[in-house]
Amino acid sequence: MRHQEKRHLLGRPADQRKAVLRSLTTALLRHDKIHTTEAKAKALQSVVEQMITLAKRGDLHARRQVAGFVYEKDVVKRLFDEIAPRFKETNGGYSRIVKTVPRRGDAAPMAIITVEG
Repeated sequence: MRHQEKRHLLGRPADQRKAVLRSLTTALLRHDKIHTTEAKAKALQSVVEQMITLAKRGDLHARRQVAGFVYEKDVVKRLFDEIAPRFKETNGGYSRIVKTVPRRGDAAPMAIITVEG
């Protein structure tokens, strides 16, 4: 039974789900704003907040943990040098999800997720 399991499964096996979240995280940290489905945005929000919290720590172990998850080295550098200092005084709530109009092809609920700060 799935009592109290709070995980967004996204209708995918675990390896594909992890790959989707890694690529969405990389894209969001590169562009500060992406347009995706509402379910993916909700799943992505917790992952991005964990990455920013690690980057706020700023030590070598945190950098290696982030580099093991994010696909591109320049995005890791941007996270530690530009994004994390913006949230130095903030405890959580680094990202925002704004719902938009449904997708035209299949009427999937869409959202814009941004890194505020």
